[in-house]
Amino acid sequence: MPQYETLLYEKHDNGVAVVTLNRPDRMNTLGGTMKPDLTDVFGREMLFDRDIRCVILTGAGDKAFCAGADIKERAGNRLPAAEYYAKQKATHDLTRLIETFERPVIGAINGYALGGGMEIALCADIRIAADHAKFGLPEVNLGAFPAAGGTQRMPRLIGVPAAKELMFTGRHMDAAEALQRGLVNQVVPMADLMATARALADTIAAKPPLSVSFIKAAVNAGINVGIEEGLQYERLNAAIVLDSEDRTEGMKAFVEKRKPVFKGR
Repeated sequence: MPQYETLLYEKHDNGVAVVTLNRPDRMNTLGGTMKPDLTDVFGREMLFDRDIRCVILTGAGDKAFCAGADIKERAGNRLPAAEYYAKQKATHDLTRLIETFERPVIGAINGYALGGGMEIALCADIRIAADHAKFGLPEVNLGAFPAAGGTQRMPRLIGVPAAKELMFTGRHMDAAEALQRGLVNQVVPMADLMATARALADTIAAKPPLSVSFIKAAVNAGINVGIEEGLQYERLNAAIVLDSEDRTEGMKAFVEKRKPVFKGR
């Protein structure tokens, strides 16, 4: 297993991987080497491991999933606008890497998900929250700007008026409201969070990985284009899956009344 300065990484036999943001003494903030560590684990370590079928992304401890930028590290930094613009592209590339990772990503939100931490959580396909979790994009309170995709992903997820109100005021949203607004799929007691996430990940990992990956790609692409373009992409993905060994196995197992064995081919 690779060793990271700010992450814990583990891989289970059934193809479920767990990535833990590991700076609990700093509320798992996005400081130190966390961004390059995340880029490496999603863009190299897991991307090329064909045995991985589902990923759980969570934070260490029970206080924070990720409380955003490490303000103590950044307080003295003031880059020229042109340099900041260029560097922020790397952050956008990281969030897109997580968002478009070809296998499902489950966010297990174990506490505060604020600012950049909220923006990382928005990249997960499914979010399960502990009942004490808090969500928000409070950059406005610091005279700053939610610049890791928050202004784009939050409106797409909870609607434009609700997202604007959240960002204009910088307030925190509790887990119950997050569930009501569709920001999270489930809210569970903290003691049950990882078991719930693991059970869902295990279920997904048992499905044919090609079908799951192409479903994810079709939904992600279609939500940002018109219906005709989305249907065209759906047809393309369906045609690719049609020729897979997994589809043949799934159909054969159904007829033979047995459990299918999917190999991702």
